[in-house]
Amino acid sequence: MIKKVFRQMLITQIVSAMTVMICMLIDSIMIGRFLGVDAMSAYGLATPVLLIFAAFGSMLSAGIQVMCGKTMGSGDMEATNGCFSVSVFLAAAVSFVGLLAVLLFTSPICTMLGAGSPTPDNTVFFLTRDYIRGFIIGAPAFIFAQIMVPYMQISGSRKRLVAAVIAMTLGDVLLDILNVFVIKGGTLGMGLASSFSYYIVFFIGAAYFLKKKCIFKFRTALIKLKRCIELIKYGIPTVINQISLVLLVFVLNKILLEVGQTVAVAAYSVISTVGNICYCFGSGVAAVALLLSSMFYSDEEKSALRNLVKTMTFYAVVLDVAVTVIVLFTAPLLVGLFLDNPAAEDISVIGLRLFSLSLLPCSLNTTFKNYYQGVNKTGFTQAISVMQNFAFTAFFAFILSRFIAATGVWLAYVCGETLTFFVITAVVWINYKRASFSADAYSFLPNDFGAHGDDYIEMTVNTKEGAVEASVNAGEFCKRHGESERNCKLISLCVEEMTNNIVEHGFTADKQDHSIDVRLLFKNEKRIIRIRDNCVDFDPTKYIELHKSDDPAAHIGIRMVMKMVKSANYVNSLGLNNLTLEL
Repeated sequence: MIKKVFRQMLITQIVSAMTVMICMLIDSIMIGRFLGVDAMSAYGLATPVLLIFAAFGSMLSAGIQVMCGKTMGSGDMEATNGCFSVSVFLAAAVSFVGLLAVLLFTSPICTMLGAGSPTPDNTVFFLTRDYIRGFIIGAPAFIFAQIMVPYMQISGSRKRLVAAVIAMTLGDVLLDILNVFVIKGGTLGMGLASSFSYYIVFFIGAAYFLKKKCIFKFRTALIKLKRCIELIKYGIPTVINQISLVLLVFVLNKILLEVGQTVAVAAYSVISTVGNICYCFGSGVAAVALLLSSMFYSDEEKSALRNLVKTMTFYAVVLDVAVTVIVLFTAPLLVGLFLDNPAAEDISVIGLRLFSLSLLPCSLNTTFKNYYQGVNKTGFTQAISVMQNFAFTAFFAFILSRFIAATGVWLAYVCGETLTFFVITAVVWINYKRASFSADAYSFLPNDFGAHGDDYIEMTVNTKEGAVEASVNAGEFCKRHGESERNCKLISLCVEEMTNNIVEHGFTADKQDHSIDVRLLFKNEKRIIRIRDNCVDFDPTKYIELHKSDDPAAHIGIRMVMKMVKSANYVNSLGLNNLTLEL
């Protein structure tokens, strides 16, 4: 089931990762083709401002994934709604403050970014200022779009996410065309077009949260300082990651201005923009890894985490090898979308091809970084971010550019990402106490993590016959643990009743493929059954409450099971029904 859920989430996550990048890509193409090299340079110089706001949105998004992964995994809906309330409050507060600050201090910000002083002959300064002012209007929608993504993933509202991205893309294309050919609003108009496009995403996404069936509820009473600190703490590794990226862009712009002047900066803008789209595949894998690792870690599911490592590595490699090959062959065509300047085009094609070689190690680094964040290896995650996104790449760029100018900057990405992966592998091997490329080694879990192999049994049920087999296996497991004959029969019966009920009613509710994962755990004197399926939403605890006045003979299977258990906890997350029964 992990592979199936991973695939379902991955497609949506890749698409939603493009919510920010698609508008930036469209803007780059339109600016480069119709507004000229100076405007493209201005766009590149404005990038750090965009990344700062993206850093805050990413911090909240990552914090939400970790925090909700833990609270949803344990079925604590009050804590989940507390996370939702706090994230909405923080997003609104920072959006307002950031918007006001940038509008008030746009000119000094442009000078600090390297656009120079506002002199009459400095065209790049005014182009940079205009784009920032236009883009910043959309900051609130920009940030809210980022925090809506994990909540809609958790709730299974994937189709709405895809619809929002499509609507945003079409809106940005139309608005950019209108700006270039009708309004002629320059870089200010391009920034405003992106802003309005982000508001399209915001309003489509916000409609879900206003529905009665939305599982997330905003409550001001749940906004507490402790929760704010906790959410920020979980998101700090992502902030460090984004700050590293901002510093890297700033440093590389400075180096390129020294060795290649404005043309090299324009080429870097093209490479960065295409690269951001390419990154969406790796970041999509990484985002799914973060959410699932947080959930499985909170449930102490060691085998699930190992399977997750295998699955996320497979998709990271396959997707990024394919993207690398495509970019290598189509580099001239891609560059041609942005520029109509022979000198800038030549530099951009070489740079894009060299940059594409860094995509595979980058994807692996980002995926493992997010996984380690989900399993509470925060320090390691932060170190990876600094190495990957600033220290190693900036170091190689500085050294190599002294000898081969701008080409050295493009090669620095390959060298920095590759060295980062070697460091991750070295740390993993030291922790594992031997060299190994196994999922067990890279899962980076302590030996005493989770239940011992003899203390749990995991089964998959796809048919009624499978339900009977799972029941028999559960009974034998209980006998091996010295349970009384009565307890063995009751636990066996509980497994059969619940799984058979899902097969009979859940599997036939639609034409989709379904399966059930059953986990029986004996730990610390507790007897726990966890049943997870990908059928339509069904909460047996609410069902019994709603039908308590019915004929006692009705719904006898569920009634019997609920009388056997000490507690029953249900939560629907990631489109899965998760029922935990403590006997």
